[in-house]
Amino acid sequence: MKLPWVWVAVSISLAGLVALTFLYPARMISPGPLVSGHAALSGHCAACHAPFRGAVAERCITCHAVAEIGLKTSTGVPLKQPSIRTAFHQALTTQDCLACHGDHPNPRQRHAGRPHFRHDFLQAGIRGICADCHAAPVNAMHRNAAANCIPCHTTERWKPTTFEHDRFFVLEGDHQVTCANCHPGSGYRTFTCYGCHEHEAEKLRTKHLKEGIPDFQNCVRCHRSAEDKGHEDEHGKQGKPR
Repeated sequence: MKLPWVWVAVSISLAGLVALTFLYPARMISPGPLVSGHAALSGHCAACHAPFRGAVAERCITCHAVAEIGLKTSTGVPLKQPSIRTAFHQALTTQDCLACHGDHPNPRQRHAGRPHFRHDFLQAGIRGICADCHAAPVNAMHRNAAANCIPCHTTERWKPTTFEHDRFFVLEGDHQVTCANCHPGSGYRTFTCYGCHEHEAEKLRTKHLKEGIPDFQNCVRCHRSAEDKGHEDEHGKQGKPR
């Protein structure tokens, strides 16, 4: 006979929880404080969240007009130094802000379930223009590289690259040159050693034939670095360059 009272107690408790959720949403269901840029919205959950839907992009773009991101502040004031690296928002295929942004940087959310940007959010025409958003690494490999990253990198991840130059030829000594010295045109799939006056075709032909080497067009088969003298192993291949 006590069972009805149990249901009454449970119902009252649930009603109380629902009421507290609507009265004090920041305390009841918030995953943590907001990011500093949105600190003024603390406690005003409805500014970003719709009932029973959670945060919705429609409420983001009421303050952050996509056409003005990187060019103006959220209040419409032009930026003194427009940001090219954020102006790519104008080239997004969809205005789904929550796909990349989360405003509650709770430590528990930084890995599991954290939003991640994907390059397929961008219009196809600009996905290969990496320099608009990324600065090239400062190292010997990239110092003289062209702006096109696609031949070696993918938009899925920066590392590992699809190509490791040292596996084929070490850029050292006199060979710390621009890519165009060895790679004609706009691609990297072909190369030539005749871009240097020391590697004139007729001179190399005469020298190699004198040494009994008729096939000398594929230079990296025997020469893997500036210091390599060109001795093949028993399989006709060089080992890993020094």
